[in-house]
Amino acid sequence: MNAMQIFLMTPDPSGKSSSTGTLIMMGLMILVFWMFMIRPQAKKAKQQKQFINDLQKGDKIVTIAGIHATINKVNEDGTLLIETAPGSYIKIERAAISMEWTSNINKPVAEVKK
Repeated sequence: MNAMQIFLMTPDPSGKSSSTGTLIMMGLMILVFWMFMIRPQAKKAKQQKQFINDLQKGDKIVTIAGIHATINKVNEDGTLLIETAPGSYIKIERAAISMEWTSNINKPVAEVKK
């Protein structure tokens, strides 16, 4: 059986079916699925966890509900005390912080080219 027959999964000219070709194709499909679906999601989850652990007092954040605030206190129980307006505080879970939106508001403003 040559490589083209394995790739196209055509039967052997002798009429025998090839389970090896099927196993190779299944293995390749699993590999592609892992590379394009599972690995990027695991990488993003790891970045999110690191981002949540690195939060500290004074950081400007955006919650997943879209609330813009500044961290006032990091509690030991996995919560944050945030200040939404001067003198207005809310206690939220760390997991309620949006990594994407927070990074966008903390990016330096690009200078306008003339």
